[in-house]
Amino acid sequence: MPKHLHQIKERSPFFLFPFILLLSLLLALPWVSAKEPPKPKPEAWQINGIVAALDDGYDRVKQLAFYNLGEYDLKDSKSLGKKPEDIAQKAAKLLKDKSVDQYVRISAAVALGNLGEAAKPYVKDILDILKDKSVDQSVRISAAVALGNLGEVAKPYVKDIANILKDKSVHSNLPYRAAEALGNLGEVAKPYVKNIAGILKDKSVDKFVRYGAAVALGKLGDGAKPYVKNLADILKDKSVDQDVRSATAEVLGNLGEAAKPYVKNLADILKDKSVNSNLRYNAAVALGKLGEAAKPYVKDIADILKDKSVDQHVRNGAAVALGNLGEVAKPYVKDIADILKDKTVNTSVRSGAAVALGNLGEVAKPYVKDIADILKDKSVDQYVRISAASALGNLGEVAKPYVKNIADILKDKTVSTSIRSSAVVALGNLGEVAKPYVKDIADILKDKTVNISVRSSAVVALGNLGKVAKPYVKDVADFLKDKSVNSNLRYSAAVALGKLGEALQPYVKDILDILKEKSVDQSVRSRAAQTLGKIEQLKLDSIVVILDGIYDQGQSESEIVQLRFLTYLLGGGTDEVKTLLIWLGFPETKTIPAQLSHDQGDKTLKIFAQAWEPSRDFALLQKDLAKQIAIVATKVSWQPQDILILETHYKNLKNARYNEADSLESVIVNLKSR
Repeated sequence: MPKHLHQIKERSPFFLFPFILLLSLLLALPWVSAKEPPKPKPEAWQINGIVAALDDGYDRVKQLAFYNLGEYDLKDSKSLGKKPEDIAQKAAKLLKDKSVDQYVRISAAVALGNLGEAAKPYVKDILDILKDKSVDQSVRISAAVALGNLGEVAKPYVKDIANILKDKSVHSNLPYRAAEALGNLGEVAKPYVKNIAGILKDKSVDKFVRYGAAVALGKLGDGAKPYVKNLADILKDKSVDQDVRSATAEVLGNLGEAAKPYVKNLADILKDKSVNSNLRYNAAVALGKLGEAAKPYVKDIADILKDKSVDQHVRNGAAVALGNLGEVAKPYVKDIADILKDKTVNTSVRSGAAVALGNLGEVAKPYVKDIADILKDKSVDQYVRISAASALGNLGEVAKPYVKNIADILKDKTVSTSIRSSAVVALGNLGEVAKPYVKDIADILKDKTVNISVRSSAVVALGNLGKVAKPYVKDVADFLKDKSVNSNLRYSAAVALGKLGEALQPYVKDILDILKEKSVDQSVRSRAAQTLGKIEQLKLDSIVVILDGIYDQGQSESEIVQLRFLTYLLGGGTDEVKTLLIWLGFPETKTIPAQLSHDQGDKTLKIFAQAWEPSRDFALLQKDLAKQIAIVATKVSWQPQDILILETHYKNLKNARYNEADSLESVIVNLKSR
């Protein structure tokens, strides 16, 4: 699938790659699907900063602004006044402009999809982009995604989205996304459920589009009920592509009560050794979602899990299913625990059993000790032990008696790095339950004899623990400031600090000092700046610290773009910040005014005067500021009352030994001679 948002990427420490890859795989699996935390409501100054960035001369600054909007819940934000409408207007204008970079147009479409009612006047514009075959396909796809996110607002145009499903002249990605959009529209898309079902049944349609149609039906709940039999028929039809059948299995699992008459079909697929492992896996996972309806087949699922002749991927699916069935799986929890403890069983199946137990909560309580024993057992494969740690981290209060075991693993220097890292990650997920051991996590962070990846995990864990970690915010801040620490670790510390909110308030100055330190890796400074954006609006004397970073030698365009955006964001998009960025920080020449009115010139020089003293520690920034003062001074027809501000700048430039003082002197002399 194509990426829909080109963005400046965060770096991952290269030395953590194997462990991070493992954790990523674990977290990506259905049995460890974590709920996405709700988006925060933005502060007015944050939105003001983002909106100001939408007028920057760099298209990629606009793109970053739209991307950052996605971090906030903007729907029904009454406190923001007209800001959502302003954003929607700017986004629609950029989306329609074919001269604009395609990635900016994509991000504009995504932003519109998140704006709810504010996007209502522009839904037709989004639709026009979707239908326009001359537009880049990725932009059209983003338009489809946006429409799918707009619910009732998109109602008048659902038929047009449905028509895209039937268009065989376009790449399959587009009708797939159109199907996905219809699925997201819920009740609004109900009149077109028949169209979606028709696409699913049509064997002449690209399998990827049929897959999308199946997924869409799964999201439409009651609206898809009349077509559940069609889904079941496709599931059983061996002439149908197995990927499409896999999708229908997944959909049946999402349809709850409506799928009840076809639970046996799913169970039959799970047991059918003639079909591929992905289809059997999806059948197992679907059964796991159907709760009581799957009760007659729980034994079959358990038998698959225990059968060593069955493909390990299918057995993993069985573990997933049992882990999701809660009370229904209670009679077979012992079987899952036995798989976990059986050293003759494939590593990945044992890992799946561990995480399944972690998902069963209270039902797994009698076997939590077994999970803890696996974690402690040095003869057990490390990936199984890592899964055991992950399971304990998911069990919350149920795991409370064994939190000390997790902490002991963390502190045990004879244990492998990846297992210790998984232990600290587990503690970081346990919240209040881990409170007695937060100091141990902080001690690991400070211990320079400990492996770097374990210390990095400790940083992440403290960030995830929120208020429980509040007494140790200083340790994380000190870690960020420590020049002897690897830059990747300092980067992780900056990320963790960003999650600790108000507790970080006393350390704003320390973070600003990091930004001033040119010897600090640019990625660390950039992340530290982003962390500030989650705490408070910066005053002008602090904003120049961010702005100065743009002048660092060897800065790439992407780094310049990011720092310009951060300057808008952290400064709250004030007139002072916008004026500085018109002239400073390598602005796009097309945005620099050729002429200035008297009022504009007066305002600009007064803002430059405010920035002069804070810029004294930043040679390149102040040099550019001196240059721009002289340029602005020559663009305006000054009046006698302006002599004071002109002389202020003349004295500043003269005292700092800038040649630009001569230009100011000339302007003053001419003004006085009138």
